[in-house]
Amino acid sequence: MTFFSAPTYRSQSSSGTGRSIVHLNIADFAVAVERRIEARLKDYPVIIAPAASARAMVYDMSEEAFCAGVRKQMPLNQALRRCRDAVILPPHPDRYEQAMAEVFQQTLPYSPLIETGTADGHVFIDVTGTRRLFGPPVDVAWRMYHAIKKHLGFAPAWSVCPNKLVAKTATRLVKPVGEYIVGQGEESDFLAPLPLFLIPGIEKNDIFTFRSLNISCVSQAAALRLDQLRVVFGRRADFLFNILKGRDAAPVLPAGQKPLRVSANHVFATDTNDVQTVADQLYQLTETLGAELRALGRAARNLAMVLDYSDGVRRIRQIKVDPPSANDFFLFQCARSLLALAWTRRVRVRHIRLICEKPVFPPAQMDLFPDPVQQKQQTLISAMDRIRERYGREAICMGRSLKLKMPIHSLIQQAVVTKTTGQLPP
Repeated sequence: MTFFSAPTYRSQSSSGTGRSIVHLNIADFAVAVERRIEARLKDYPVIIAPAASARAMVYDMSEEAFCAGVRKQMPLNQALRRCRDAVILPPHPDRYEQAMAEVFQQTLPYSPLIETGTADGHVFIDVTGTRRLFGPPVDVAWRMYHAIKKHLGFAPAWSVCPNKLVAKTATRLVKPVGEYIVGQGEESDFLAPLPLFLIPGIEKNDIFTFRSLNISCVSQAAALRLDQLRVVFGRRADFLFNILKGRDAAPVLPAGQKPLRVSANHVFATDTNDVQTVADQLYQLTETLGAELRALGRAARNLAMVLDYSDGVRRIRQIKVDPPSANDFFLFQCARSLLALAWTRRVRVRHIRLICEKPVFPPAQMDLFPDPVQQKQQTLISAMDRIRERYGREAICMGRSLKLKMPIHSLIQQAVVTKTTGQLPP
């Protein structure tokens, strides 16, 4: 293992002020779980993907496959061209969830404030108030590391930092195995030399915008004043200004507390089975959901729909958003797929709700060949966010939402003119 920043260790161990957040990051978690079950896989590059699917995407990969050019969400056939000797294994989400529960049990004795992912190998532990029981935070991190390695066979990268943002960034630097310690007050200096794509919460569209300003690292972006950032980023400027300085007040949730949830719903004034009306309303819900996600600096990884029929029957369906996104247009495509799964009866719809459980930080990895259509969509969404922030949410809307916002007498007049003349009114 490589140990970083001995001076930081002294400041962290001697200071009793500020928070102390431990972040454990088990690299290539799905592969690590499979290798724990089958030790012979240790010497081979491994790709986790549903091989039986015609459009299989890479779920996870080992460090050897990553070095060969394989990335998450890459088509499997493309991944195999880059790493021909890889062993292909089907994903087993139940195994990964069970392994995360075991990791949780190893960390639970040290703090009641533990926040884990579902099956991604990430754990945040707030050890701020445990010094008298277990000693300095760095000692606690070492104990957790050795306990996980001894009992579970995993060797997580770990960090001890004043907040979750810096802690997650630090483990990204030392993956797959290593440790990093950042002391209180050193957050800004730690982040300064790093590239922007390593910082959790900075989205692809933010990176494109910074790149257009010839800015590629944190120190360059952090030199901008808040008013300068607001000119370019609008509502997101305050969020970006704070994370570029290494500020993050987000708490570590208590063990068992429900994670963040974002939702939007609509009850139809009159039950309807008109496909276009439901689709138009669905787009408005995705706009609301996307705007709230962008304001939080998060992206949807899973999307669920609750559909209530006139006769009281309820249907609940969910899908995975891949890759995670807060793009209104992409979310609408996912929402339409959900609607097709949920609306299977010839009965009118009364109520519809969209739910995003456990929104995540946007993907840090940039696309090698970004989709120009998605880039234009992101630019359009950012521009609309800035207009709505300044002039109100009703100042601008998409054409498909306009009909829902028009007064009822205008809709009646439009229908009459269209029926009598065959042309839309001016």
